[in-house]
Amino acid sequence: MIKLKDNFFIGIMCVILGIVLALQFKVVQGSYLDGLIPSQRALELESELKNIKEEKKNLLNELSAYEKKLKEIEEAASKENVLIKNLNKELEKYKMIAGFKNVKGPGIQIIVDDPPKEPGFESEGSIIVYRYDLLLGIINVLNAAGAEAVSINNQRIISTTEIYYANNTVKINSVPTAPPFVITAIGNPDTLESSLNFRFGIVWEMRENYNLQVNIKKIDEVTIGRYNDIVKFRYAKPVDEN
Repeated sequence: MIKLKDNFFIGIMCVILGIVLALQFKVVQGSYLDGLIPSQRALELESELKNIKEEKKNLLNELSAYEKKLKEIEEAASKENVLIKNLNKELEKYKMIAGFKNVKGPGIQIIVDDPPKEPGFESEGSIIVYRYDLLLGIINVLNAAGAEAVSINNQRIISTTEIYYANNTVKINSVPTAPPFVITAIGNPDTLESSLNFRFGIVWEMRENYNLQVNIKKIDEVTIGRYNDIVKFRYAKPVDEN
């Protein structure tokens, strides 16, 4: 009798133990690897890794495309900067040629004045003012000798400069001027000086025929100011060469 009860008790315990083990297995199965067996989870992780690698590859390609575009923009900007710098250099050069820039360099200075006044004699007026064409002669000689910039009494001489007599003065760029006339030129000092100082030349004529005082000296560096007015073209227009 006791043995039967023991067997019954043992059977009940086995049933209870079986139920507990089944429940434990179900809990573990539900929580371990999201309810998937290791082989299924491994396949899922492999798929996720593949997707991540593919996304990384796409992002790297996109980054490479942006870097290429940025490089193209930087190169274009660099070329544009070089172009702008070259254009500015050309503009500065043409401003210098046209007389719209202050310039400096080696050259000569010529001072032209009337003859010394003799005591007791009334002056009948300025010879060099009446013979202002002699100033034009000096400018022509300087230009022929390669002068790169010329001024008279701080008036820059350009292609449209007018020099004429008016009311006992010489107007240069419409500005009244009077002797002594200080002519400044930038260029090779030796060449400029020798172009003026030769027998029967313009300076010789001014001294010998009109007794004018003409002094010439070479200078290591002279400064000539820019043309200060505005050049207006009423009739001339640029030609389209395309």
